[in-house]
Amino acid sequence: MTNYQLVYDYKDNQKYRESFNELAKLVFGLDFSQWYEKGCWNDQYSCYSYIDGEKVIANASISKMTVVVNGKDYKVIQVGTVMTHPDYRHKGLARKLMNDIIDKYEKQYDFIYLFANETVLDFYPKFGFSRVQESRYFLNADRLQKKSNTTIRKLNAENSNDVSLLKLYAKERIPLSSVLDVKDNESLLMFYFLIAFPNSIYFIQDEDVIVIFEKEGEELHLFDVVSRSKIDVIEVLSYITTSDIKRIIFHFIPDCPNLESEVIETEDDVLFIRPMINFGTERPLFPLTSHS
Repeated sequence: MTNYQLVYDYKDNQKYRESFNELAKLVFGLDFSQWYEKGCWNDQYSCYSYIDGEKVIANASISKMTVVVNGKDYKVIQVGTVMTHPDYRHKGLARKLMNDIIDKYEKQYDFIYLFANETVLDFYPKFGFSRVQESRYFLNADRLQKKSNTTIRKLNAENSNDVSLLKLYAKERIPLSSVLDVKDNESLLMFYFLIAFPNSIYFIQDEDVIVIFEKEGEELHLFDVVSRSKIDVIEVLSYITTSDIKRIIFHFIPDCPNLESEVIETEDDVLFIRPMINFGTERPLFPLTSHS
């Protein structure tokens, strides 16, 4: 392997940061610039990259956070944004970055995990990662009461006051689920607010919550409910469920009755963990807005 330079934790280095962003746009179609410019890239997220000159050619990022499993806190690292420039592939750069991250963090943290797409499902077991099959949770909407004359406000990710509100709730949110949830990840949550779901964020003042949801035919996809105090998810749903909705799809494990679940069969966004832990449930599901 050519002697490329390893650089890391360079969010304040404009040249490296902009080169990282160009690579992310090329490989994933993601633009991190707004996330950085709005002050959301903090020390929870660090890049480990190889550079050729001043050009980022390969990267694996880490997100430091706390995972809550059945009420117990785990100090963890999530690996994400693993990418290599097309001109530099098949040189072992991703493998070297993964080994660097594992060597540095495996003794400091309870476990390391990541989500992989179908093209690399055979890659991560080489580093001692075990595949975990997740499930999805859903609820028949006919069980829900719908409120009338409710007021929910759509938030604007370009409005400075709304961004301040999002930052406050991201920083002070409490976990939704006692079974499996994530906390101390406001930087990543802001990415979902600003980049992934900028047109799907709503504030319900009566419940003092921020909700990310989208309607698709007769289904309502509930991606997250962000609250600074304990909330009733069923009560929140009564504000956003309309008469045409037949089913609620949860992208996290909610603490509510009458849930149904099914194993996710897709080969995309597959969970890998090192070392394996006991989730205490046969049907784990990490919140979508915690994926890096």
